[in-house]
Amino acid sequence: MKEHSTDKTSPDASSRPYKHSLLEDEWQKKWVSEDLYKTPMPKDSQRRFYALSMFPYPSGNLHMGHVRNYVITDVIARKRRMDGFAVLHPMGWDSFGLPAENAAIERGIQPSDWTEKNIAQMKKQLKRLGLSIDWNKELTTCHTDYYKWTQYIFLKLFNSGLAYQKKAKVNWDPIDKTVLANEQVDADGRSWRSGAVVQQKELKQWFLRITDYSEDLLKDIQKLKEWPERVKTMQTNWIGRSEGMEINFNVIGFPNKTINVFTTRPDTIYGVSYIVLSPYHPFIDEITQEENKTKVAEYINMLNQKDIKCSTSIKEEKSGVSTGAYVKNPINNQNIPIWIANYVLTDYGSGAVMGVPAHDERDYEFAQKYKLTISQVISNSKNYSVEDSNKPYLEEGVLINSNERTGLTTREAKKNIIEEGIKKGWGKYKVEYRLRDWLISRQRYWGCPIPIIHCNSCGTIPIDNKDLPVELPSASTSSQTIVSDLSSYKDWVNIKCPRCNLEARRETDTMDTFMCSSWYFLRFTDSSNNKEPFNKDVINHWLPVDQYVGGIEHAILHLLYSRFITKALNSADLISIDEPFKRLLTQGMVQGITYKNTFTGKYIAPEEVKNTREPRDPRTGDELEVLYEKMSKSKYNGVDPCRVIDKYGADTARMFVLFKAPPEKDLEWNDADVEGQHRFLQRIWRLLNKFNSHDIRNLIPKFNEPNKTDNSDLNALEKSLRTSIHKAIKEVTEDLSEDFQFNTAISELMKLTNSMYSSLDGVNINLRAEAFSVLIRLLAPFAPHIAEELWSLLGGKESVHKQQWPKYIQEYLQLDNVKIVIQIQGKVRGAIEVERGSEQLLVEKKVLDSSIAKKWLDNKTPKRIIFIPDKLINLVI
Repeated sequence: MKEHSTDKTSPDASSRPYKHSLLEDEWQKKWVSEDLYKTPMPKDSQRRFYALSMFPYPSGNLHMGHVRNYVITDVIARKRRMDGFAVLHPMGWDSFGLPAENAAIERGIQPSDWTEKNIAQMKKQLKRLGLSIDWNKELTTCHTDYYKWTQYIFLKLFNSGLAYQKKAKVNWDPIDKTVLANEQVDADGRSWRSGAVVQQKELKQWFLRITDYSEDLLKDIQKLKEWPERVKTMQTNWIGRSEGMEINFNVIGFPNKTINVFTTRPDTIYGVSYIVLSPYHPFIDEITQEENKTKVAEYINMLNQKDIKCSTSIKEEKSGVSTGAYVKNPINNQNIPIWIANYVLTDYGSGAVMGVPAHDERDYEFAQKYKLTISQVISNSKNYSVEDSNKPYLEEGVLINSNERTGLTTREAKKNIIEEGIKKGWGKYKVEYRLRDWLISRQRYWGCPIPIIHCNSCGTIPIDNKDLPVELPSASTSSQTIVSDLSSYKDWVNIKCPRCNLEARRETDTMDTFMCSSWYFLRFTDSSNNKEPFNKDVINHWLPVDQYVGGIEHAILHLLYSRFITKALNSADLISIDEPFKRLLTQGMVQGITYKNTFTGKYIAPEEVKNTREPRDPRTGDELEVLYEKMSKSKYNGVDPCRVIDKYGADTARMFVLFKAPPEKDLEWNDADVEGQHRFLQRIWRLLNKFNSHDIRNLIPKFNEPNKTDNSDLNALEKSLRTSIHKAIKEVTEDLSEDFQFNTAISELMKLTNSMYSSLDGVNINLRAEAFSVLIRLLAPFAPHIAEELWSLLGGKESVHKQQWPKYIQEYLQLDNVKIVIQIQGKVRGAIEVERGSEQLLVEKKVLDSSIAKKWLDNKTPKRIIFIPDKLINLVI
């Protein structure tokens, strides 16, 4: 096993070939034995840094997207350690969820067994990457020592009024047989996980009042100065703040019934030609006229059988039915019919919309279909006509056909109408949000149990903290009898009420897995605490997370929920921070070369494609489209990280995913580029083998800090190399400090390596030692194993990862250059730039190699060369 000593720095040791598998395994064992990456207790004056990757679901195998995510975070963490920070870099497992449950049903095993097996396998794979993770901080969300505190947080929310249960129309996944939050349904009305068309179903569900924090979540986006603009825009749009007016429309014939409608365009109130309700509005049964009840019932039943995208998509054909009832328009006392339609969202506003077809595209389409009145009440200076244009007028302008308000601008009219509504009691100014309360109920077994008891006498009772955790019952292990929700575990469900001692029952819903992941970053800081989920002082010590790395797909779900839970815990005085993540990096996808039959839509495995230049479907003979797409099993374009590590080593895999593309851009996998990075590491290895010596090893410690020396004693070649060294330090440092540019940082390492190859033969031993010291320390965060080995071969007494990050010296960044005039036969033909004091032979070579000399000498050899140092060179033919 390797040790940090000079015992293995003999010429024989340094001339060994680069065997990645041997040295990577040895150093990983060494790091573990030394507990090298254990989170330190920072000194009072020491800076702290919390680096975190979004923790994975334990599917059983790493994919290249995982590799890219974790390597990016690892480079950042390693660099900060070398900067002198106390670094927290943990890892855990987001381990509840449907895949484990479905796998258990298929295999007839416990979900926990399947999960633990996958965790063990993925942990082994992760360790092969050489990540500087503190595994002492490891947590697993399906373990009782974690979900006990998830339940504790739920109870905090419940006791503060932020968790509640109600009956509601919900998004039902018919394949996974569970409820989905709105955020888990895509734009086509399909489940984010199963892809099933989502249905509407009425169930009693648990919600968290995220809407209580709508304004804070929106306002505080401005604090997230180091988040990508794209993510901030997505969250802003999802929260969806709208300013407008709530208008009360009284239902004719029902004195106690008022339909409240929110609108951002009160200036269009004179153009209202109908009121449209969501199919699930609570007034429908009561106000629908007798002669319309059959049609209304048939219509709603038809919608219940369809997917929910009809309620949300502008492209979906609008449909509806009349209730036969009317409301009174408060602005002009006109009677307006009440319709039901599929394009009104139940949970936005009040589930009712005022139909203004002349000034809204959906209303216009609906009114045309059902031949409803279209009354234009706004136009522009060009007298735009809705009737003539066959298109609604959507912009602001001037009111027309609006009684005494005709002629007002839309801005004036909005203000005026809101004031009248407030004065007369039929309206008020209102801010509305698109954000809905977070539905956390899931009708599945493998999730965190909700710590609630239901008693017919005492009602809904929270479990006492001392009785936590509420553990899951043992799952059936027979694939024929295993059940997918807790209600079937009668012995577990039935319980005595803790208050009245009568028969009661446990809550059988489990929590959305996003509840588990909405606070895990807090637990990492204090993962062994068995008295509380975390200590407030410890949280204040480490949080917010300095650098968070994950996929853009989590921009709304996980990131928004985590922000909400953080703010809720702040309100409960459990923590002092109000935002969880200071800086966010959303890495791009890893794409693989993909073969697709455009006629059938099927993907073809690369090994089935015989001729890659003219690829064809082996079954149909159709020409195949060749493209890069996100790696996926279904597309047969994935690359097994373990195969890459076996062949090239973890350092090569790390270097490739960092070098191929900027971190936020998609990365196209290419085996040739992987081999290129492997060759680069071998090149560094050979460079050290060539120049390593006892004298260099004795000098290495001298260069662990900036070493300013007099440049006057250096020749031109030495000055040039020193400039290359300090330019590399400057560029790599900046690439790892501001906007992370790992690819250009590696390019700088290549430039420095090239400079060393061309210079080391002609430079003094001190400069050689300085060059190697800097190169290896700069390389260390990117390729930690080979850097550690090279450092050891150079006589490093401690790990290279404990060394100080190099610092550049400003005055070494620029060479002291002069312009040399080139004359041919005494005539000026151009000039070149060389370092001041350059010797004649060096200048002659540079001039003769120049395009100027080649052009004017015309392949002739100068008979005489006249040289005036730092000024002129004359070539005489």
